[in-house]
Amino acid sequence: MKRIGYLLSLCLVFLVATGDLWGQSGKPLFPETPGLVSYTHRKSFEKDVAATLDTIKSLGITDMEFSNLFGASPNALRDMLDDRGIKCSSYGVSYDALVNKTDEVGLNAKILGASFVRIAWIPHEGAFTVEDAKKAAKDFNKAGKKLKKKYGVAFCYHNHGYEFVSYKDGTLFDYLMQRTNPEYVSFEMDILWTFFPGADPAELLRKYGSRFKLMHLKDLKKGVKGDFSGKTSPENDVPLGTGQINIPEVLKAAKEACVKHYYIEDESKLKSVQVPQTMAYLKGLKE
Repeated sequence: MKRIGYLLSLCLVFLVATGDLWGQSGKPLFPETPGLVSYTHRKSFEKDVAATLDTIKSLGITDMEFSNLFGASPNALRDMLDDRGIKCSSYGVSYDALVNKTDEVGLNAKILGASFVRIAWIPHEGAFTVEDAKKAAKDFNKAGKKLKKKYGVAFCYHNHGYEFVSYKDGTLFDYLMQRTNPEYVSFEMDILWTFFPGADPAELLRKYGSRFKLMHLKDLKKGVKGDFSGKTSPENDVPLGTGQINIPEVLKAAKEACVKHYYIEDESKLKSVQVPQTMAYLKGLKE
């Protein structure tokens, strides 16, 4: 009897410590259902847009970032999204399109119902330089101003790793932040491409706060070493919580920064298995 009483006491201590007593498991850290980046299912979208949207909706996902129209017109894609109760909150385009086809980009974004336009790569040869960053900042300010004033959509730049090379007392990412107008240029943090070159995603969120409006959720396979190339094997994408990034810390910092949209991105061949794993992990996180 004493042994049974001792074991029951241990169980009670465990339940109280973990917050599971009487079903009280703590407040969810990530209560909303995350969105998804279309690139995750790029090959399926290329074959059948409607069927791929059905698959995504079956997961309970209703928020998406599209970086490709996959052969459909903006109007046709919007109709397919509306039919399924899915919203395109962010529309990704190329640097060239942003700079040279700003009006077309803005109009397409409006048709899709997107609140944001983003790009994810600044063209450069070899190592990313301050001259590359200087030109990009100028282009971002100009295009961002037009997109906001004429089309009512916000511009975001999605980091890709190469921007974190050292420059003066900081990095070229800091330089981009300093040289862009907060009124017209915001940022989308890709947490893998922040961690990969050695930066701390949570620290960066705390430093720049509301400049970050969007976020790509992805984790980096354990043992993989990063660099400033902005490139790694797609198979190094792993479910959140199984890689190298401190996801709870990042999400807490993102919440404080008031990030508006979170998108799961998984470029690997295992996306059909890993995306549900990531969603389950997020659902189980407690503050």
